[in-house]
Order: sequence, then structure tokens, then C-alpha cells
Amino acid sequence: MNTFMAKKSDVKREWIVIDAEGKNLGRVASKAAHILRGKHKAIYTPHVDCGDYVIIINAGKVNLTGKKLDNKMYYNHSGYPGGLRERTARVMRESYPEEMLERAIKGMLPHNRLGRAMGKKLFVYAGAEHKQQAQQPKEIKLD
Repeated sequence: MNTFMAKKSDVKREWIVIDAEGKNLGRVASKAAHILRGKHKAIYTPHVDCGDYVIIINAGKVNLTGKKLDNKMYYNHSGYPGGLRERTARVMRESYPEEMLERAIKGMLPHNRLGRAMGKKLFVYAGAEHKQQAQQPKEIKLD
């Protein structure tokens, strides 16, 4: 029996909506990364981008447990001396909720060109509305 290896032409992509309201950040991120990689499909192949498109709504209402809102830090550096900028998770959730979720999800994807291709299939919105109604996405529930 031969091992099945999916080709790029074999992949059928779907659109999936995840509502992050009241859900833990890590749970939403791991489920989204799982779908983006295609691990939920029977034809999963590690070296082929066989994942689906993921739309996340209500990113501004995601939950963080414990004292992470004040203790968890997000860092950016401009590349210039003294160019380090740090923000708490509370500031990120209030001002940049999309970036906070994107960072969590993209950190769970492969760190190569395949992972970057998977990351382009991710759409995150702070509110309940999204622009992909024409694709007729299916909503999935997180337990």
C-alpha cells in the first residue's frame, strides 16, 4: 500500500468562520492554526498547503486568563537604537485586537514560506461583521 501525498491541485478549500467572543486566546488560535494547516482533513500532507480559509470575528472580545492582561507583553523593534516598543495585552486588546490574534495564530504555523502562504488565508476582524459573505463561509463552534 502506498502512502497518499496530496498535490496542490487535489486541495478543495472551504471558508470557515470562528466567533472568538468570550473564548480563550490560545484555544481560538490553536483551532485556527489547525484549520489553516489542513490537519482536520483526511488528505493532510505536511509539505502541501491543504488548509482552509479562516475568518475570525469578535477578536476584540477574546478572553485572557489570569493576570495576562497586565503581565503579558508584546514587543516590536524598529531596527534603530532605542526603537524597542512594548505593549501590554490590555493595550493590544483595546487598540490592536486583530494583530494580537494574528500573532498568536502565525506563531503556531510553520516559520517558512509554506507558513507564510497559510497565514495569507487568515482574516481577523475586531467586530462581528466581516467582508467575506460572498464566499458563504460555514460557522464552527468552539467547545
